[in-house]
Amino acid sequence: MKEIQRRLIPSTAALTAFEAVARLGSFSAAANALSLTPGAVSRHVDGLEGQLGVVLVKRTNKGVELTEKGRRYAAGVAEIIDRLRLLSLDAMSNIHPGQLDLAILPTFGTRWLLPRIPDFVSTNTDVTLNFVTRIGRVDFERDRLDAAIHVGRPFSPDLVFEHLMPEVAAPVCSPAFRAANAIAAPAALLDMPLLEMVSRPDGWRNWFAAAGIAEPYREGMRFEQFIHVAQACMTGLGVALMPLILIQSELESGQLVELDVPRFKTGNGYYLVYPRHKADNPSVRRFSAWLLEQARRFVEREEQPGQPLSAMR
Repeated sequence: MKEIQRRLIPSTAALTAFEAVARLGSFSAAANALSLTPGAVSRHVDGLEGQLGVVLVKRTNKGVELTEKGRRYAAGVAEIIDRLRLLSLDAMSNIHPGQLDLAILPTFGTRWLLPRIPDFVSTNTDVTLNFVTRIGRVDFERDRLDAAIHVGRPFSPDLVFEHLMPEVAAPVCSPAFRAANAIAAPAALLDMPLLEMVSRPDGWRNWFAAAGIAEPYREGMRFEQFIHVAQACMTGLGVALMPLILIQSELESGQLVELDVPRFKTGNGYYLVYPRHKADNPSVRRFSAWLLEQARRFVEREEQPGQPLSAMR
């Protein structure tokens, strides 16, 4: 392989370390997440910067900051790592009599479902899970799929829709943005830069309507990819209305914070969907029972006192 080609293909260890630093905001947090020492994470990032010949991360007294190139690189690396995880799960699958071909949503799959899959695998060793990524409605016949994860609303009487949980969103921003802007009521967001997801074009309009606010709001930047919305929000570009289930790690690490305004049930839901003729499939039945229990536990935890799902309907 030519030298220039080797430079353009960094090691997965270096990419994983950089992605963790970019996502969690510090070398120590990344080290904890990856079960490495902060020094090892730092060496991986230094090696990556040396290989590419660019500065991706700036060390500061408060932690780390991504450079402009670092922010763009981090967004792409995160998507690649998510895809590699899915490919690895597919490659690790063994051929068993029981098989379940499942379509998953990329972000929901990576952030919520896949971390829980080892629990299913450990108690269902005779079921092989095969994953594909799909956005939007799935053609089960064409793609030869047994089931899918769907976000939205039921759309066909020929399919079984098993409701997992509602989609709950909340206005979130970076800690620095919250500290710099007085936002104590929903109306205050009318004057804020609002970040939007292309897949949720009516998100802010519905949120303001539910809050009883009829005044027009200022439309802001729009992004196609969830990771880009989250990254823009973390860098302080504005406030995003984000599904809470997709940003658990950012909230727990403090990279994103909820504003002191109500959460919002969007009207969409997460569903396990499968053709009616698959209802008696043993693998589908077992996966459905397991997934519904996982969703029930998650919703119960989110609805604990002090964490109301929504003050708005």
